[in-house]
Amino acid sequence: MSLIPSLFGGRRSNVFDPFSLDVWDPFKDFPFPNSLSSSFPESGRENSAFVSTRVDWKETPEAHVFKADIPGLKKEEVKVEIEDDKVLQISGERNFEKEDKKDTWHRAERSSGKFMRRFRLPENAKVDKVKASMENGVLTVTVPKEEIKKPDVKAIEISEEC
Repeated sequence: MSLIPSLFGGRRSNVFDPFSLDVWDPFKDFPFPNSLSSSFPESGRENSAFVSTRVDWKETPEAHVFKADIPGLKKEEVKVEIEDDKVLQISGERNFEKEDKKDTWHRAERSSGKFMRRFRLPENAKVDKVKASMENGVLTVTVPKEEIKKPDVKAIEISEEC
């Protein structure tokens, strides 16, 4: 598997991530009618920045650590779930700001709407010990790893038969 350096900083990233369940649409920002974006209404243009919430996933010797940027949300507005003991799902919703008819908007760039990110967890994930915390708009989900026991291998002596 080849590795490519990230454009931002010295991080390295897998070209192909078998654990990610995201669907990448290289044409989502172009006005093509057959783009994948038109197939998924929840990823509409008006909230595309929030829908594509950025998540870092690193593996340490002890755990898989996910960090998601979700500024402006309270922990009550975010859900962290494990589906079928295999998939980590991070989801939430930022509601539209209530409009006052007396207000005049000059620009509205902050995104709103629902977001969801899903990650297939590796075999060594201890899904019953997952912890999540939120600080300064960053959600951290820690999935401890269990040691995968290597099978006991016993050598069998081969005898010569007469």
